[in-house]
Amino acid sequence: MTNLLLDAEALYADLLQGVRRLMLLKPDSVLVGIWSGGAWLAERLHQDLGLPGVSGVISSSLHRDDFGSRGMSASADQTRLPFEVNGRPLILVDDVLYTGRTTRAVLNELFDFGRPSSVSLAVLVDRGGRELPIEPVFSAARINLDASHRLRLAKGEDGRFSFDVKED
Repeated sequence: MTNLLLDAEALYADLLQGVRRLMLLKPDSVLVGIWSGGAWLAERLHQDLGLPGVSGVISSSLHRDDFGSRGMSASADQTRLPFEVNGRPLILVDDVLYTGRTTRAVLNELFDFGRPSSVSLAVLVDRGGRELPIEPVFSAARINLDASHRLRLAKGEDGRFSFDVKED
């Protein structure tokens, strides 16, 4: 365990303001959360922004390039996009951006459902370490974390967010 202290609720407040600004630029945007932490964030953002309908959820499991080492994930993380994707601006929401491989897999999954007019990426934490040319348009925090550590968003029973940091 490491002594990294991140206030997930304070960062969420920053993410909310950043996504609000993105929604003003493209008012017909829809939120799509990347399973699982991004889905939690998108759901809460959707509610706090007072948006109609529901946010979408997208899974990276069918398009990952590390399937051999990770295996198939649980069936609970299925993609659900309850709106038309074609021609819509989408805001992908994720908890932690690291190598960019999850985002790449999600983009492949997304285009299986249609062709959005644009895709923007908003993340709670950008920890650097990119292996692919993927950058968020908004991140609430940028940190440096050793490659041997994993940063995960946790959601309490009360709906409040926190972080778990574990060493691999």
